Amino acid sequence: MKKVQDYEFWFVTGSQFLYGEETLRSVEKDAKEIVDKLNESKKLPYPVKFKLVATTAENITEVMKEVNYNDKVAGVITWMHTFSPAKNWIRGTELLQKPLLHLATQFLNHIPYDTIDFDYMNLNQSAHGDREYAFINARLRKNNKIISGYWGDEGIQKQIAKWMDVAVAYNESYGIKVVTFADKMRNVAVTDGDKIEAQIKFGWTVDYWGVADLVEEVNAVSDEDIDKKYEEMKNDYNFVEGQNSSEKFEHNTKYQIREYFGLKKFMDDRGYTAFTTNFEDLAGLEQLPGLAAQMLMAEGYGFAGEGDWKTAALDRLLKIMAHNKQTVFMEDYTLDLREGHEAILGSHMLEVDPGISSDKPRVEVHPLDIGGKADPARLVFTGREGDAMDVTISDFGNEYRMIGYAVEGHKAPKPTPHLPVAKQMWTPKMGLKNGATQWIHDGGGHHTVLTFNATETQFQDLATMFGLTFNDIK
Repeated sequence: MKKVQDYEFWFVTGSQFLYGEETLRSVEKDAKEIVDKLNESKKLPYPVKFKLVATTAENITEVMKEVNYNDKVAGVITWMHTFSPAKNWIRGTELLQKPLLHLATQFLNHIPYDTIDFDYMNLNQSAHGDREYAFINARLRKNNKIISGYWGDEGIQKQIAKWMDVAVAYNESYGIKVVTFADKMRNVAVTDGDKIEAQIKFGWTVDYWGVADLVEEVNAVSDEDIDKKYEEMKNDYNFVEGQNSSEKFEHNTKYQIREYFGLKKFMDDRGYTAFTTNFEDLAGLEQLPGLAAQMLMAEGYGFAGEGDWKTAALDRLLKIMAHNKQTVFMEDYTLDLREGHEAILGSHMLEVDPGISSDKPRVEVHPLDIGGKADPARLVFTGREGDAMDVTISDFGNEYRMIGYAVEGHKAPKPTPHLPVAKQMWTPKMGLKNGATQWIHDGGGHHTVLTFNATETQFQDLATMFGLTFNDIK
């Protein structure tokens, strides 16, 4: 996957001086043990680093400032081992600009009835301290996450891991750069939007570049690099010449490889992590990028067609959150409305990420019947089965809105020999009729990101971090 920097999370434990130095030493010892065992569990995607036992407004404020300015730190995990007066947390919490997880836990998962005394009670006040601490976060309207339960349980560790992935995606969002080659498709409304507001809200930079700038990079790719990649791809994909001559198949496939290298170099040299193309503006290119876009998406670049920069950025963002596993650009295409068979057939003209393929993708060359260019090579495959989320971003002028629903992915009941595209079928879990009605009512677009990896809770957490409206259709 396209590289994401190495992150860590800081663990801050709340207490106070009134309990004495011996208790504070115990608090630190217990906190360090929790951190060590969380890291040793191998359940977390990123390491946790014990930072301090916070006892004053001054040291809390200082550590939160450090979090903000340390690019390696993706967020803070707080734990109230004892009672920590929440006024001490006000300034630091107000200043914190990164994700915050309140881990409402206790060092032991049981009450030692035979030995419990007031010393134990003074040391183990999580039930008491959590409520004091949580009040001030609620009072400050902090968009923090709360996970309640025993830190050593696998289920709790998995919840922490999922939150970490969201927190990293949130941090990485502010580095997402989208290049749009040409503008968006003319006269289309839902793919348009306010780029300035998107940069304020999500950190996304969206830049226009002319197709001619891309053509220079595409034409500069060496035949040697293309030939080498062509041979390598034979291990990953089945090459199917079909009705094409061998010469045409090879040329058209190699031209997509040329576009792949040209797009990749253009983006890497300029720091872009997502891109769009537009079949209405292909001057100087032989083909609309199809296979080229699919290969780049497989590596973790975000993409959307027809100049839809919002979905391209969302694609990149969710690929980060899902570690680029089974998370793809998608489009609602055509419907099965028969009772008992209701489903959406999702696809695109060319560009569906092979990360959801259930069979070995085939490289095929076919006419596109749109864009007026040569027949593009593309990967053709069948999608997968399982639980997934389908999500889009819409711009309503006064707000950005995330719209999504849980779906059940499945395969087409019959082959589609005359439809040479990658395809994925799914049905909204609340039913196609109810799901589609609400989606349309809420203003959801036809371009989406479909993920078999990210969960509904993660989308709720992501929306909370951004202060974003999430229309979670039920």
